[in-house]
Amino acid sequence: MTLSERLHKLEKSINVAIIGIGSIGKGLVYQAYRTPGIKPVAISDIKLDKAIECAEWLNIDYKVVSSVSELNRCIEGGKLAVCQEGEVLASSPLIDVLIESSNAILQGAHHALKGISTGQHIVMMNYEAELMYGPYLLQKANEQGVVYTCADGDQPTVIKTLVDEMDLWGFDLVMAGNMKGFMDRYTDPTKIIPEADKRNLDHKMCSSYTDGSKLCVEMAVLANALDLRTAIPGMYGHKIKSIYDIFDAYDFEEIYKDKKPVVDYVLGAEPKGGVFAIGYTEEKFQQYTLDWFPPNMGPGPFYLFYRPYHLGHIEAMACVAEAYLDGSARLQPNYGMKTNVFAYAKRDLEAGEALDGMGGYAAYGLIENLADNTGNPGIPICLAEGIKLKRAIAKDERINLEDVDFDSNDPSFELYFKALECIPKNNDKKDLIIADAEKVSIEVENPL
Repeated sequence: MTLSERLHKLEKSINVAIIGIGSIGKGLVYQAYRTPGIKPVAISDIKLDKAIECAEWLNIDYKVVSSVSELNRCIEGGKLAVCQEGEVLASSPLIDVLIESSNAILQGAHHALKGISTGQHIVMMNYEAELMYGPYLLQKANEQGVVYTCADGDQPTVIKTLVDEMDLWGFDLVMAGNMKGFMDRYTDPTKIIPEADKRNLDHKMCSSYTDGSKLCVEMAVLANALDLRTAIPGMYGHKIKSIYDIFDAYDFEEIYKDKKPVVDYVLGAEPKGGVFAIGYTEEKFQQYTLDWFPPNMGPGPFYLFYRPYHLGHIEAMACVAEAYLDGSARLQPNYGMKTNVFAYAKRDLEAGEALDGMGGYAAYGLIENLADNTGNPGIPICLAEGIKLKRAIAKDERINLEDVDFDSNDPSFELYFKALECIPKNNDKKDLIIADAEKVSIEVENPL
């Protein structure tokens, strides 16, 4: 029976709540509304008007609520509950699956933690919160017996589907990759305004897409789920015209000589918006078969598999259904924090200058392996906001933890160090950096 057929046969719909009604969140509400067996029962946004506008756009009977009891009565009465505070949604036992699609990193994690403690399955469309705190959120979800998963439809989960198919067919993973159209490491929220306005995007958010920070976050999330690494800080990102030119750009024999697969991306390749994976097989019959098949998948023993699109919210409801019906996750940080995205200066920065986060004027982010980051750990780009530099930093120089004046009691850092300490369930030993926490002597309390 297909997933769609199973959803059609449900006697009771899956109650879904969505936090964060931006362009993605609005699409998630729409998709939940039109998917059989799934019902959006509550939405929230810190800008309440956006949530109200979404409900009115869909012509759904709604009521604005401000407490859990009001929300529960609203759901029981068959109306869509509209709220400003995401924690109210995360506190309701009437909600089966909570989708976190805000762009608030720490608050997004808190929403997930609250939902987990309430008994809700968690679907994360907030990849920054997943990168920074995912291992800890997964640990808490496992303890509570609920599902924690990244949302379907974005590049990491779409790539994971490719990788799963390759594995089933007997190919070893060599490279999991993204296809990016354009990059400018030094763009900022002002320079990007014309392009951002064309797409109706927040200027800072669009800047994070263009400077490569968002790409690195997505690929780090994938690496942490599949036990992958990056060959160099920031990945290679070779520029090619077509995805079929990839074998001219990469030396896969060299990349795979240690049998350790990597994440990477190609720049400017057609088809735009796609994802790819490189598989390896020594099987002569498979090589013979692929040699005469029409697709030009490669000369062997390395082969190209790609998908020419990812569809965001349109694909997202599959993982909602699978979490509720099967207790399964599409993508989760099973290997702990193998990689992270660290801040590098976009320009010469002065001592005393405050960093302004991902997509800002001060820094861009590059993915790095944490195993290569032990001596003088960098500051994650997702934490590099509102903190001042202790020294001047040259353009393109990495900004380290010791270079910034951060508050050791800041909940963002406390939860980050807890995530670093989580033991991956797929590893026999702790292969994570906990030296960061020891170095700054942080004592972290359990937030639950």
